[in-house]
Amino acid sequence: MAQEHQEYIQQKVNPILENLVTQLLLERPEDLARFMIKWLSEQTKTPAAAALTEGVNELAELKEEMEKLQEEVKELEAEVGSLEKAEEDDDDEDEDDDVDAEDLAPPPAYMTRQRASVSAEAYGNWNKQSEFKAPTFPKTDDQKKRISSVLQESFLFSSLDAKEIGVVIDAMQEKVVEADAQIINQGDDGDCLYVVEEGQMNCYKKQPEGDDKLVKECKAGSAFGELALLYNCPRAASVKANEKCVLWQLDRETFNHIVRDAAAKRRERYEDFLKSIPVLQQMEAYERMTLSDALQIQQVKEGETIVKQGDAGDKFFILEDGTCVAEKVYVEGTVAKEVMQYKSGDYFGELSLLKDEPRAASVIAKTDCRLLTLSRKTFKQLLGPLEDILKRNATRYT
Repeated sequence: MAQEHQEYIQQKVNPILENLVTQLLLERPEDLARFMIKWLSEQTKTPAAAALTEGVNELAELKEEMEKLQEEVKELEAEVGSLEKAEEDDDDEDEDDDVDAEDLAPPPAYMTRQRASVSAEAYGNWNKQSEFKAPTFPKTDDQKKRISSVLQESFLFSSLDAKEIGVVIDAMQEKVVEADAQIINQGDDGDCLYVVEEGQMNCYKKQPEGDDKLVKECKAGSAFGELALLYNCPRAASVKANEKCVLWQLDRETFNHIVRDAAAKRRERYEDFLKSIPVLQQMEAYERMTLSDALQIQQVKEGETIVKQGDAGDKFFILEDGTCVAEKVYVEGTVAKEVMQYKSGDYFGELSLLKDEPRAASVIAKTDCRLLTLSRKTFKQLLGPLEDILKRNATRYT
């Protein structure tokens, strides 16, 4: 019976949940609950959703069965307990021969993946990872320079060091796409991602009524097709050329070994850092994850002016490392006065973005600093729900 439930979950429930997650990642709505309810209600017209509704009773039966099994496990624990001491003695004698059981078999998540073609690889003693060698496609110095400038505009590659960027550039293959050509089909497995150098690619999402809805425009510097690789899910949308485009294509294997591993480490690092910032502790875990992905890194030297009083504001800053000070000129022609000091975890630049006003003060680096930045658009999208709190705290320069 349990096996039947497992198969039901894999074949009926998982596809709907995966589609919901990819839709959330694609549209990133502010009101998650309302969006999910609306999306699920629209899916009730589909056979898969109807099957999901019919499966509620079966899942309840599975829960009951699991509880019975847990009781049986408790009964067996007493019998196992008498053997623990002997096992510990054996472990001490054979310590050099110990093998972690998790290294001998794939983790459960790997075993239960429905689509092997899009599942993440797991490695251990049972599955040795072979040495990876990225492909290389010849390029001129000018092409490498152009690709590098495009990659700098995409957060996806911002966590890579110079050597890793070089490997990615060498592995990219040029692809010229004519107007109206469709290169990605919604629902397909993903085997590569693309970065736009010239032109515009449009992403279309199939609606319940059968129409295609334009959900994203990818212009120079944009990457698309990365969701299927990052989250091991089917293509979330179809992608069609709005005009003749020049793209750079990166294969799945290079992405997995170079980009995704670095992105995962970067996300873990910044999620922990963002949790330490009081104003961001109210964000949901998924929102912090999204924010971690969107952060851009900016290095500044001691004495450099990061923002200048009176300039238009287009960035929000979080100080990761170093110290800065804010200085304000109250009367034109007079000496600026220090009004604020910043340390790791402090943020600035929000006042100009919240009120659409010029910078209220200048911020100067007192030491070499590492900053995390968000563009105006991303700031509004990700931190919009915190606007009232940010405004309440934005009285520091008065």
